[in-house]
Amino acid sequence: MVTILSQSPTHHPPVSAPKEAPIERAQEALNLLVIDDQRTMRRIIRQLLATIHVRNIHEAADGQQALDLLIDPKTPWIDLIICDLVMEGMDGLGFCNKLRSDAVLCERHIPVLILTAEHNELLLNVVRQVGAADIAHKPISSPGLREKIERLVGIQFN
Repeated sequence: MVTILSQSPTHHPPVSAPKEAPIERAQEALNLLVIDDQRTMRRIIRQLLATIHVRNIHEAADGQQALDLLIDPKTPWIDLIICDLVMEGMDGLGFCNKLRSDAVLCERHIPVLILTAEHNELLLNVVRQVGAADIAHKPISSPGLREKIERLVGIQFN
């Protein structure tokens, strides 16, 4: 025997919580980490990223603070790291070296874009050897930053 239950006309489906706005651009889903010892430079990079619709940005003032952030289980998956080369504390070279020598962090294969005013090719080659995916020179424009990010994370921005 089958029993059929009917809904009364006053029954309302449960109300769900409002959903977040849908992601309309691929870059809106990216999580970036910006490492620079100068707060002003972090703000400038954040503004450049906002013009290309990248808004999930985490910050660190030096390489060690960034490593601590990356190993924190509360930190979301980071898709790309933009790192200054010359910083107080752990600099970009030391950060890349530690990132690539840490067994867990190395497995994540997070690309690192070094952003620097340095033009010494010997130093820049060493930075590449310790794991920087690319190097961009300061000052950088929004289109220049966009091009680097698109290539490093493998998505086309809308």
